[in-house]
Amino acid sequence: MVVQALAFYLFAAIVVASAVMVISARNPVHSVLFLILAFFNAAGLFVLLGAEFLAMILVVVYVGAVAVLFLFVVMMLDVDVAQAKHGVLQYLPVGALVGLILLIELAMVAGAWVSVPEAQSVAQIPIAPPEEMTNTAALGAVLYDRYVYLFQAAGLILLIAMIGAIVLTLRSREGVRKQSVSQQISRRTEDAIEVKDVPSGSGV
Repeated sequence: MVVQALAFYLFAAIVVASAVMVISARNPVHSVLFLILAFFNAAGLFVLLGAEFLAMILVVVYVGAVAVLFLFVVMMLDVDVAQAKHGVLQYLPVGALVGLILLIELAMVAGAWVSVPEAQSVAQIPIAPPEEMTNTAALGAVLYDRYVYLFQAAGLILLIAMIGAIVLTLRSREGVRKQSVSQQISRRTEDAIEVKDVPSGSGV
């Protein structure tokens, strides 16, 4: 128990410190590296909680794909830090207002959870013993059995957000060639290939 408590405090302290460095580091590449460090230590916390599947998913998906993608994008775009800070200061009041609204909503949810005794009965659902069901099986039963409709709704919202991001960034600029699928499909073989009859020995 002592070793587990020390490991918990060590992982938690590194996660909090890494999260602070993500938003306070001047170099965007350093911010992404601190984000990867926070992901690794959060995976360690999941292992301590017995959720080894979530720890593996966190490392494989977020560290192996998302964080590395962020790192490559930041390194290739060569982000201007001064311009980014100017944009942050410009939209700081709007961000503070959104954060305040979210804080009020969280306070309302916590107040309703404390003041209404019936709300606590929702979370009191019998859980199978660990020896009868693995962590992965329990997670799958929760996602694809009890909350399957909410899970599908979340996936639909993410799909709509992805389509919206593609539509917003799809711009027609002068001098940039754009793919036309209809023209490619309707293209004839005679228009794409021309066979030349070159006599033998005459060269090309």
